[in-house]
Amino acid sequence: MSVPTLPLNDGNHVPWIAFGTGTALYQQDATQAVRLAIDNGFTHLDGAQMYNNEETLGAGVVASGKSRSELFITTKLAKLQTGETAKTALQTSLKKLGIAQVDLYLIHVPRQHEGQLKQVWKDMEACKKEGLTKSIGVSNFQPAHLEEILEVATIPPAVNQIELHPYVWKSLQPVIAVHKEHGIITSSFGGLSPLFRAKGGPLDPVIEQIRARLEATRGKPVSDGQVLNKWMQQKGILVVTTSSKAERIREYVDTSNVPELTSEEVDLIEETGSQVHKKFFVSFFA
Repeated sequence: MSVPTLPLNDGNHVPWIAFGTGTALYQQDATQAVRLAIDNGFTHLDGAQMYNNEETLGAGVVASGKSRSELFITTKLAKLQTGETAKTALQTSLKKLGIAQVDLYLIHVPRQHEGQLKQVWKDMEACKKEGLTKSIGVSNFQPAHLEEILEVATIPPAVNQIELHPYVWKSLQPVIAVHKEHGIITSSFGGLSPLFRAKGGPLDPVIEQIRARLEATRGKPVSDGQVLNKWMQQKGILVVTTSSKAERIREYVDTSNVPELTSEEVDLIEETGSQVHKKFFVSFFA
């Protein structure tokens, strides 16, 4: 089953859902998890220098037997060490991953480059121009961070990956407005947090109501996770998610086959989510 893609502002395309190698796989051997993800339908693998597992992400790709051209690989720039640049850091990542080029390279955390963001962005542009990455973008950027690099950018970010779910949707509108203005794809991590980190919240009955309707319409099972992933897919959001279970991985990829939410259901998710403000990844990225 092919994974639908989203168009990027540089002419490239990105699979709308990615398998993340952070969270539970942080500093862990990701070989088997990556192979499991690929074997069960994922084509986009989301890594980072900070996760300290790029070698095993690459090993998982090799173990899968998939050709490089069938996969989309993302990595992210960590805090620069003395004498290091975004380019030399990416060259190190490419060696660890065992590939010649990534598809997407993101600045991971803006506060790690305070006072240097403009120069770092120019170095990111050089990485793209030199063919070390097809696309460049950012992660955890707020409007002020985006405006800072856009002052010097000749290539705007293609993606901004942020914590995104209905309980932060209302608070994200300023950054999403900047995304729309510059054609930046919004990418979500922690998108299923209302289900796994905030059980008992006001969204629970709403998700169940929509899930039951979708299941009846489809004539086969639909999960709570598919409801939230479908909401994000319909918003044109790039979803980064993860699981150690083959059945759950297949479920995530299968979201594209779930019937669409109605506009009323989309509104209900967003209105209900706005009743509560809950961030789950505050300490490091704030």
